[in-house]
Amino acid sequence: MKLRAALILAAALPGSAFAQAYQCVPPASVGPLQPIRPDGPSWRTSISGYTLAVSWSPEYCRKPEDKASMQCSDANGRFGFVLHGLWPEARKGPPPQWCSLVPRPSPELIRRNLCMTPMPRLLAHEWAKHGSCMARTPEVYYRVSGILWRSLRWPDADRLSRQKGLTVGDLRRAFIAHNPDWRAEQIGVLVSNTGWLREIHLCYGRGFLPAACDRRRFGPPDSASLKIWRGL
Repeated sequence: MKLRAALILAAALPGSAFAQAYQCVPPASVGPLQPIRPDGPSWRTSISGYTLAVSWSPEYCRKPEDKASMQCSDANGRFGFVLHGLWPEARKGPPPQWCSLVPRPSPELIRRNLCMTPMPRLLAHEWAKHGSCMARTPEVYYRVSGILWRSLRWPDADRLSRQKGLTVGDLRRAFIAHNPDWRAEQIGVLVSNTGWLREIHLCYGRGFLPAACDRRRFGPPDSASLKIWRGL
């Protein structure tokens, strides 16, 4: 019931289709995926909120071994910000994870969501590790993720990357300029050890409204220097 109410609420928010997927055309079909294997223990704890983790694709695609993937090859489109996943959070201790490995998402369901998350195995992994703790089926999990994803508008990170003296605060302020209902304390930023943008973590309360991030998700302060790999 809570998820259903959240769907109705999020659907009413303004948004832009596919956000920063440029000319995305999903493949005609997706082959069967290998079963997902847990990379940690199962935790079944109460959910206190959610994190929408959004990756800056050009930074990920700097790795030569990923050049042939849908996300990095440019064969199915070019990608800026892409959805990593929607994660349930706990008030204290480890967040819920690996609640169930079934049901598995169908190849067609995976294909329909590739313009949001252009990596089939990651979509399957996110459902098994995170989605199974907050929804009964992968269909519902991807639907909730998609509604939140499409409710957001994204700043031009390629243009920001050319700004002299760029800081983490500049990125947060640019996001707020496109999404005025958000506040700086609700926007986490994940950077590499050398200061390159990797992800933006958007924090939500139990009702799927923006909420302050905790220390695990907030990342560097506004004053921290920031670099953004262009690659588009």
